[in-house]
Amino acid sequence: MKSKRTLIYTGSPFEATMGYSRAVVQGDWCFVSGVTGYDYSTMEMPDGVDQQARNCFSTIGSVLEEAGFEMANIARVQYTVINANLVDDLIPALGETLGDIRPAATMIIAGLIKPEMLIEIEVTAYRG
Repeated sequence: MKSKRTLIYTGSPFEATMGYSRAVVQGDWCFVSGVTGYDYSTMEMPDGVDQQARNCFSTIGSVLEEAGFEMANIARVQYTVINANLVDDLIPALGETLGDIRPAATMIIAGLIKPEMLIEIEVTAYRG
């Protein structure tokens, strides 16, 4: 039996122009695309990596809820941070959000597509 596929959108202009879904739900899995620190209601980006991470997690939480998941279902997380020197400022936001969930995690240091973007967070959730 083929599982239902559901596409989730947040209304970000990037989703339409770049041709992707914020999340794809396939069966008991939810794959959330990389989320940057924009407040998508205002399209404003905070200056600090900690607040950008909190905005990422807020967006991720909303997307998971819309998809029928919750933050506790996160099984895997990947962080892309533009500079290793930002990690110390980032750690509190990560611990506050995922400290009890403890998903498998990878952190990559690499550039992002806009200069104001300091972090991008991608998650996979499972509710089976």
